[in-house]
Order: sequence, then C-alpha cells, then structure tokens
Amino acid sequence: MNKLIRMGALALSLVAALAAVTFFALRTPPQADEAAYAQSVDAAVLKRGSRGEDVKTVQRKLQRWGYYSGSVDGIYGSATEKAVRYFQSKNGLTVDGIVGRKTYEALGMMQQASVSGGGSDSYTNSDTYLLARCIYAEARGESYTGQVAVGAVVLNRVASPDFPNTIAGVIYQRHAFTAVSDGQINLTPNDTALSAARDAMNGWDPTGGCLYYYNPVTATSSWIFSRETIITIGKHVFAI
Repeated sequence: MNKLIRMGALALSLVAALAAVTFFALRTPPQADEAAYAQSVDAAVLKRGSRGEDVKTVQRKLQRWGYYSGSVDGIYGSATEKAVRYFQSKNGLTVDGIVGRKTYEALGMMQQASVSGGGSDSYTNSDTYLLARCIYAEARGESYTGQVAVGAVVLNRVASPDFPNTIAGVIYQRHAFTAVSDGQINLTPNDTALSAARDAMNGWDPTGGCLYYYNPVTATSSWIFSRETIITIGKHVFAI
C-alpha cells in the first residue's frame, strides 16, 4: 500500500512539473519575444562575403552618391565594405562595414509603401520620423511654413528622377544636407517638426515644387546661387 501511495505521489509530482513548464512557456512575457526579434533584426544583413541583388543595390546607391567607385557586381568585397564604412562614418552610424538594420534604413532600402499615390498614408512611420528629424535639424528656427517647406523640398526630390527615390536616400545623399554632415540629423524632433512632416506628406508645398533651399548668409557654394529663385521663406531661399 505504501509503495502504491509513493508511486501515486511521484506521478502527481511529474504531472504538476509538466504543467508548470507548460504554463511558464505559455506565460513567457511578450517582451522576451520582442527582444529576441529586435536582436535578430539588428543582426548583420549584408557583410563581407555576401552576394546577390541586395549587394548590387547597395553598390549602386553608394556609387551614385559618391561613396563607391568599384563595379556593381553583387559581391560584397573589401571595396564595398570600405564604401559602407565611409557612408556610415558620414551619416552618424556605427562604423562596422556591415549593412544591418540602421544602415539599411539610411540607404533607403527598408520595405516601404510606394510614394506614387501621395499623402501621408503612402509613407511609413519611419519615413515620417526621419523627415521630421531633417526638418528639426535644418529649420527649427524657422516659421511653421518654413519648416513645412523644407519637408516639401525633400519630398520633391524623392519624386524627381534626378535624386534618390526614398526619403532616407534623399536625406542621406552625400553632401545634400548640412544637418547630416554635422550630426544634427540625430537630434530628437519636437511636435512642431513632426506636424510639419505630416503636412508636407499630405501635399502642402509652400515652395511650389522647389528642389533646393539655402541660407544666402551662410551658403558657401557658388553653384547654389545660380539656381532660379522661386520664393524666400524666412532665412531660406527656395529654388529650382
């Protein structure tokens, strides 16, 4: 009898242990899964030795923006790695020569909705936030209209065949924006800049289609003064 009682108690203990394990697995907080997912997203996407169409896309973009002078062969070799490092160093990214999530975003290669339809619904939240960062860094001392105008210039470039076709691509194009060169692009935008970004995405363009803007007091490029002036808003001259 005692032996049967001990066997029954052992069986109950095993059942209880199995139930506890199952319960723990089911009750694992979602944060754990989110952390694992974030870690996987941050893992290397493209690096030395990678091959394929994505590598070609990276090479084309870096070549177009002046960071890469090699061939577009889809082989992630030393020249491509050097170009990625150069791009990262100029754009406030971790300089590791690896195209991970943040570098993918800066290159404008993250999956996003088409911008052909217009309107804020055509863009991702990341697009909106990046545009707001650019507006805040470039024009936070300007009027609200002046801030929307800077956002509109970025979007006009996205729509132009003469510039990269993503917001990230336009903003991070080499030497395109002073705020990227001096690191102010990494400042946190305020609510005004975020609202200005949304208004620009919704179609408000105070510039009338301009592709350039500059402060005539601080501009150092003689070329920019040759552009046709369309309108002046605050301290910025907007041109085509």
